[in-house]
Amino acid sequence: MSEPRRSARLAATTATTAKTDTEVVETTPPAKTPVLAPIDIGDTLPSYILKNEQGEDIDVAKITEEKGVVIFSIPKADTSGCTTQACGFRDIYPDFTEHDFTVYCLSHDKPEDQKKWQLKKEFPYPLLSDPDRVFVAALGAKDPKTGKTKRGHFIFAKGGKLVDKKLPVTPADSPTFALEFVKSFKPAL
Repeated sequence: MSEPRRSARLAATTATTAKTDTEVVETTPPAKTPVLAPIDIGDTLPSYILKNEQGEDIDVAKITEEKGVVIFSIPKADTSGCTTQACGFRDIYPDFTEHDFTVYCLSHDKPEDQKKWQLKKEFPYPLLSDPDRVFVAALGAKDPKTGKTKRGHFIFAKGGKLVDKKLPVTPADSPTFALEFVKSFKPAL
């Protein structure tokens, strides 16, 4: 069998390389953003790693091992409505912990921006960074038209089962509605 013509061999190599004036550069397809299955009432948190405001890896599946968790989603850190919502959770945070729940703020903001905002507003709870909105999308909080994060909150029982979900919700109502649910929540035995 004869070797392919030179033009065919060159065409095969140009699929993986691009030639510039001075060098040959390997081209790689862009990395695909992972996709998580939708998380609905009754579903359990999947294992997925996000960064907190300190830049540390947090596996969301593990945050409910000891307590229930309220995760509230915001469109953008340190903006008016988001600050109203986040400060609302800050101001009643002891009420959540009294009922064996902790609170997390979720946004696409970078950890360093979240950290500045946390220090400025003295939030007692962690902030989670989801820059590609993968976890945000799984929660149903990614707007399909704009790609932005919708304001909401999600309540997970100890062990990780989603027991309440509010989307959309106003900045002022989110903390109050979440606390009302937590106070009335009776875990299954």
